[in-house]
Amino acid sequence: MKKLFFAFALSSALFSCNKETSTPNNSGNITTDTTKTSNDVSISGFNCASTTIAGEIINGQPVSNVTATIPYTGGNGKTYLTKSHSSTGVTGLSATLVAGTLATGVGTLVYTISGTPTTAGKATFTIDFGGKTCSIAIDVENAIQNPTSGYGPNLKDAEGNTYKTVFIGTQQWMGENLKVSKYSDGTTIPNITDNTQWQNNTTGAWAYYNNNAANNTKEGKLYNWYAVSKTTNGNKNVCPTGWHVPSDAEWTVLTDYLGGASVAGGKMKEVTTYWISPNTDATNTSLFTGHPGGHRNDNGGYNYIGRIGFWWSSTEDVTADAWNRVLVYNGGIAGRDSHNKYYGFSVRCLRD
Repeated sequence: MKKLFFAFALSSALFSCNKETSTPNNSGNITTDTTKTSNDVSISGFNCASTTIAGEIINGQPVSNVTATIPYTGGNGKTYLTKSHSSTGVTGLSATLVAGTLATGVGTLVYTISGTPTTAGKATFTIDFGGKTCSIAIDVENAIQNPTSGYGPNLKDAEGNTYKTVFIGTQQWMGENLKVSKYSDGTTIPNITDNTQWQNNTTGAWAYYNNNAANNTKEGKLYNWYAVSKTTNGNKNVCPTGWHVPSDAEWTVLTDYLGGASVAGGKMKEVTTYWISPNTDATNTSLFTGHPGGHRNDNGGYNYIGRIGFWWSSTEDVTADAWNRVLVYNGGIAGRDSHNKYYGFSVRCLRD
């Protein structure tokens, strides 16, 4: 991990809606637009409570890849202009809506957050559009020095699943397996249950072990490599914004820090009944909390839950195969192996 600080930002709250008290101009904004594309843009209401915040904001750092997506109802299909709103509370930030056209009926407005926050705290944006307003408050966190061990702030994915995070050396890892069924941009990753479809598929997909959703709680989902690699999934990110699937080299940084591959596995395995006996050398001193989620093989079958955990890297080995890491119930090693890209493995995300 390249960063020497951490912050978990963007715990969004304080969403409220109320009717605008002034007559809006072309886009429902009350000020500053000078060229009108349409002066009768309207919506019947914002669904502020369902606003989605993607990305993170850290005090004193330029904001990058942060958006607020606000659902609306009753759009009248009119064209609107670009409009920016300045933050209050924590100042120095803007929320910008790029010119576009309303849906007729239900749709969303996507605001890009930019600028550099002046302090930590809450940045509030009052969005006025189409005769309605929506107030969005976003947490801005202080950057602090990255510790070499211990838990970090929790992390949310594109569906709102929450994960523990943990510092291990210079890196910050998710402390749980990924459970999301969407890329960070909201695009759905297909769930393929049929064995024939799985083995013939060369695009991103996921499955529950044995197609049993109960396995999602403790083991997460199993993803083929086409879902985790940006070279095969249309440059999409299966991890939360600001995080990524670790490369083969980044996995090696982890195991080297833990004393080398021959002993790192024991320090990465959770000491629970999830692993069958003897769960050799398991101490979980790293807090990685590795589970034996098993895998889905290249013909669609399932194997090894309770015995072995497999995790993808983002690094290709040869055209048909990619590198992965392996933890086993009867040893303390952290194995490095290469498997066919059709396999379904667990995924852990690493902070950028």
